[in-house]
Amino acid sequence: MNKKENKLVEELISEEYLKTPRIIDAFKKIDRADFVPEDLRTEAYGNYPLPIDFGQTISQPLTVAFMLELLQPKPGEKILDIGSGSGWQTALLASIVGKKGKVIAVEIISELSDMTRNNVSKYGFVENGTVRVISADGSKGFPEEAPFDKIIAAAAGESLPEIWKKQLKVGGLIVTPIRNSIFVFKKVSENRFEEKEYPGFAFVPLIKE
Repeated sequence: MNKKENKLVEELISEEYLKTPRIIDAFKKIDRADFVPEDLRTEAYGNYPLPIDFGQTISQPLTVAFMLELLQPKPGEKILDIGSGSGWQTALLASIVGKKGKVIAVEIISELSDMTRNNVSKYGFVENGTVRVISADGSKGFPEEAPFDKIIAAAAGESLPEIWKKQLKVGGLIVTPIRNSIFVFKKVSENRFEEKEYPGFAFVPLIKE
């Protein structure tokens, strides 16, 4: 890690956005500069979102840290990553789940799914089978690989898609923005979910077909 990258990670730890050792480790291993446009690389370690074309952004580091801490990804899990954008969160997840886990990255904008694939490949995650990148409508989940241990989304809808609930294992978590809040949904039984809301965030809207 370079000094600026280290400073960003240390800041996220001191402000208690990053707490879990395996998530901290992923933030240290996966360089955000590998996922921002070339002309913005000098800004990669700023704690703010950056544009990545097609009206989309690479999320603010504190938001990604906060959501991953809520999701608590673990080695060996299969995770659905909706709205992968430039692939930074996908790579962080892949670093955590490891070779025995799997991350399915779904991105509706085909140019961005190519960007995810190219960027994540810098770490060998596509080649070793940890990450599968799909260009599709993430609001429909991805039935082919369901059920998932966990689901995370990087774009805000107006409500939680019912199909995501069906594609989640019992005991699993969904972490997703809805309007201006981040919600955590825990599947406690086949038909029952517990939810918790964390207000005060801003996200790009979830694009549907």
